[in-house]
Amino acid sequence: MTDPTQPTENASGNQTHFGFQTVPETEKARLVRGVFDSVAGNYDLMNDVMSGGIHRLWKSAMIDWLSPRGEMTVLDLAGGTGDIAFRIVERAPRARVVVADINAAMLEQGRNRAIDTGAQHPARLRNLNWACMDAEKLALPDRSVDAYTIAFGIRNVTHIDAALREAFRVLKPGGRFLCLEFSAVRNPALAKLYDAYSFNLLPKLGGLIAKDEESYRYLVESIRRFPDQEAFAAMIREAGFGNVMVRDLTGGIAALHSARRI
Repeated sequence: MTDPTQPTENASGNQTHFGFQTVPETEKARLVRGVFDSVAGNYDLMNDVMSGGIHRLWKSAMIDWLSPRGEMTVLDLAGGTGDIAFRIVERAPRARVVVADINAAMLEQGRNRAIDTGAQHPARLRNLNWACMDAEKLALPDRSVDAYTIAFGIRNVTHIDAALREAFRVLKPGGRFLCLEFSAVRNPALAKLYDAYSFNLLPKLGGLIAKDEESYRYLVESIRRFPDQEAFAAMIREAGFGNVMVRDLTGGIAALHSARRI
């Protein structure tokens, strides 16, 4: 019997994975864009439903570790809805954040949220710039940002190694790389429960709330295809970073990876 948590074949040559499917590399970005075009309007609501609100604690932990201050410049990748950027400028009101996402529909959600809440949070209007940008080909100069953040986005990139090299390129010497991503659950009992929830209940919730079961099935599969904590840390080191550190969150359901451009 085929294990439903494993892809049916390995990606090779000019192919890559899209969830558990193997697709041409040239097609993955379009397919991922289609997923996020579909879920953009319900993305924040579904994050709350899927995680029971725990994603908010994970993001707060990310900002605590980043410890934004002063007039630092941050590039927040895959940050379309503004969740990380809003937290940064609320913690450091003089910080500047470039909110970059390859998906225009996600950026539209974030800009609308910034406008709708701008009276209560003026830094969301004053300190954020929104840009449609590919993580593998950043439209920014070398050594131009103090920190690079990415939350729940790097697993959707076609060439993760290329995205990491670009992160290294745009960071100033001493600059901070900080990534929040789903990871490998450490406890076997928790892993079994998490798999049952992920593969059986979560796509059905996507169908019920977002009217898109297949997109949420892809998101579950993409989590399982992402490297575990140690493998991803090794990729970060290979991109040139030093001081690589990992923190598990909720038993490894998510993990924070931190590194510096030395």
